[in-house]
Amino acid sequence: MKGFNRRMWVALLLAFALFVAACGGDGADETTTAATDTTGAGSETTQATETTGGTDTTAMADTTIAPDAEPFVFGMVLVGPRDDHGWSQAHYDAGQYLIDKLGNAEMIVVDSVNPADKPETTVDQVIADMIDQGAQLVFATSDDMKDGVELAAEAHQDVPMIWSSGDSAWADGEAYRPDLVNLGNIMGRMEYGKMIAGCAAALQSETGKIGYLGPLINDETRRLVSSAYLGAKYCWENEGNPAGSLEFSVTWIGFWFEIPGVTLNPTDVVNEFYDGGVDVVLSGIDTTQAIVRGGQRAAAGDKVWAIPYDFKGACSEAEDICLGVPYFNWGPSYLDTAQSVIDGSYSPGFEWLGPDWSDINNPDTSMIGWINGNGLSAENVDKLDTFIAGLADGSVNLWAGPLNYQDGSAFLADGETATDLQIWYLPQLLEGMKGASE
Repeated sequence: MKGFNRRMWVALLLAFALFVAACGGDGADETTTAATDTTGAGSETTQATETTGGTDTTAMADTTIAPDAEPFVFGMVLVGPRDDHGWSQAHYDAGQYLIDKLGNAEMIVVDSVNPADKPETTVDQVIADMIDQGAQLVFATSDDMKDGVELAAEAHQDVPMIWSSGDSAWADGEAYRPDLVNLGNIMGRMEYGKMIAGCAAALQSETGKIGYLGPLINDETRRLVSSAYLGAKYCWENEGNPAGSLEFSVTWIGFWFEIPGVTLNPTDVVNEFYDGGVDVVLSGIDTTQAIVRGGQRAAAGDKVWAIPYDFKGACSEAEDICLGVPYFNWGPSYLDTAQSVIDGSYSPGFEWLGPDWSDINNPDTSMIGWINGNGLSAENVDKLDTFIAGLADGSVNLWAGPLNYQDGSAFLADGETATDLQIWYLPQLLEGMKGASE
């Protein structure tokens, strides 16, 4: 039996599970291949690939794995529930995209990997378990997973891994780890999505007061809320409103989503915004409290709107007051990664991928998308389209000087454009914003 390796055992177990499922079993564990998934103890199977620039479609041509070959197995570690209508569901759906495109793949998924939901579970332990189950590629999908995925990469250097939203593979970055020869990074340039969201908020607002429901404070969240502010400021003033008259404030709850007794209550924060005269709330957290509470307030007679985040279908929570949603589309980039592992060409790198400006909602090419909501007036849809076209052709560049930090110190001189490093590692909010920088 020594020569009876792990993959052979996995194949027999999968075959048995498929036989049970075919006989009508409805247990908690369910194994599927190709366009199916494995669910058990908070896990399921999907697949992923990646594109190199948000517009590359060449990887879509021949990604199917022969049905008689061993399935490609990958792991997906999620910080929240797979059905949160936010950040984690966007990654989970990317896994399903992988399965659809590869045709013979399985994803092992463990969700709610965070100190509140699984206090005794560490990211490196989860990844080790996935590798023991046959994972040939693992995605760790939260900035909060830095320590765990780096430990796992050190311990399993023969297994390719992706730390989504991380910077460990960025040679010019502050956290570069050249020793982690198997760990790559993928992130979307959501700064564009947030600028679009900020513009939509400013166009629709009647009070000139915009609130931002923030998670925790770090480089990523500072640059994203600052991008929303820049978009809002530009469109507010472009409408002829006086410079400096826009009120833009952020309240941080303390984590990516609510942890009762630990973070602020997001619903309470949203209520405080609306009670204080804010009429548009933008969400920067993983879950849907902003759009849900906005819908409830509107149903009670308040004239308010909201903009959710992360997930393409988030407007469905309150369609009439949703101005739109900026969302991540991880599928194409994860698919490229998986295909490179399959064909033996994987090389870890840092990818910060923008929209496909020819069609920002193309599911096969665009890393960042925006979908207009029913709450955005037809007139403002046209104005927002013009703004998006300006971002696309470069005529609108909001990360350009003169810009100051929140404390009044100089950030960018007049005519100076921010570098990727300056944006990624933004140390403060920008002048004109209300809220904590650290």
